[in-house]
Amino acid sequence: MARIQGPAQRGLAPYLRLVAFQHSVFALPFALQGAWLAARGVPPARVLVLIVVCAVAARTAAMAFNRLVDVPYDARNPRTVQRELVSGALDRGRVAALIAASAAVFVAGAYALNPLCGALAWPVLAVLFAYSFTKRFTWLAHGFLGLSLGLAPPAAWLAVRGVLEGDLLVPLLLAAAVLAWVSGFDLIYACQDEEFDRQSGLQSVPARFGRAAALALSRGLHVATVMLLLALWWRADLGWIYLASITLAAALLIWEHSLVSPRDLSRVDMAFFTLNGWVGVGLFVGLALDLWLVSAGAA
Repeated sequence: MARIQGPAQRGLAPYLRLVAFQHSVFALPFALQGAWLAARGVPPARVLVLIVVCAVAARTAAMAFNRLVDVPYDARNPRTVQRELVSGALDRGRVAALIAASAAVFVAGAYALNPLCGALAWPVLAVLFAYSFTKRFTWLAHGFLGLSLGLAPPAAWLAVRGVLEGDLLVPLLLAAAVLAWVSGFDLIYACQDEEFDRQSGLQSVPARFGRAAALALSRGLHVATVMLLLALWWRADLGWIYLASITLAAALLIWEHSLVSPRDLSRVDMAFFTLNGWVGVGLFVGLALDLWLVSAGAA
């Protein structure tokens, strides 16, 4: 049965809902951690502003592209039928324009940072856009999403340094932690669509192996996240404040997994959105305070 769409809405609200703008809290704190680690403190103001602009623009382009190519599936999934492109709050032309504009801002901002970031902006965009198709052919799609967000810390590191120098294992450990963290919480979120994915021929761990296996793998990935963060703490020679923030993140992840089970997904929103948002913010605040304390002590 064809879905009757309403007229397109004006203003920013439907665009912000389309890209779930408030969920920038997932990626942005880790980009900022990459920048703080590269600078061993607060980066230069111009660089910091450009990093934020690039991070938001890249995420906006990727999310809008994902919504655009997923319209045929979103229109059939009861959980997603109210999304803006399905309901008619936005039309495809406007969303395509948003994707193009956001991608252009991202590339321009990357070139404004330094030539290396500018050159790497194109393959980064390719990875971000490619993720939207992975669920059509591999149940490893969760890992591709983790990779997409995991690119943020090394990118911010290069934005500050401008060249491939310094202890590159530091941003790579943070990138690996983000990859494991994001893949883990995406597995929880994907459990909601287990039956729909299976019926629609879409690939996911829940659809392929079941909810119990997906949640078990999610727990394993979040254990790996904490281990990688501890390795980062040691490698980057950080102090007790960042170690405390890792401990808090571990507690939040334990809480997150206590909220869901193969038989009860009623609290997925709190587990996925609320607690993971605090994980990212808490780790960034801990790192910033840790490096500030070191700087203050040196002074």
